[in-house]
Amino acid sequence: MSSSKSPTGLKPQEVHDLVINALEDLKAEDITIIDVRELNSLTDEMIIASGTSVRHLSALADNLIIKAKKAGNPPLGVEGRNGSDWVLVDMNDVIVHLMLPRARSFYNLEKLWSASEEQRQKG
Repeated sequence: MSSSKSPTGLKPQEVHDLVINALEDLKAEDITIIDVRELNSLTDEMIIASGTSVRHLSALADNLIIKAKKAGNPPLGVEGRNGSDWVLVDMNDVIVHLMLPRARSFYNLEKLWSASEEQRQKG
């Protein structure tokens, strides 16, 4: 990760650690980290995790938001919190996708971003 600080003051590695700890606190499943620094200019990495129900996704997002605010690094935005099978939390250096397994399987973000990486390497 880059060593620059996010607009709120945390270094990217600190944001990464905050996200992982918040997700592990509430037993997020199948946490996957994708380094996208070389693929876009918006963020350093994407973290994708599954929840067992819509309520679990909401609790994961709420826990992350609370911990981020306490650390002085509130999310830039949150989408899909109310009863959705996909919640996105934008932490600037890290974009967090919280998904039900069926949505995760359907959208298959891991494959999408690995295909982008393969194309970049060929180009």
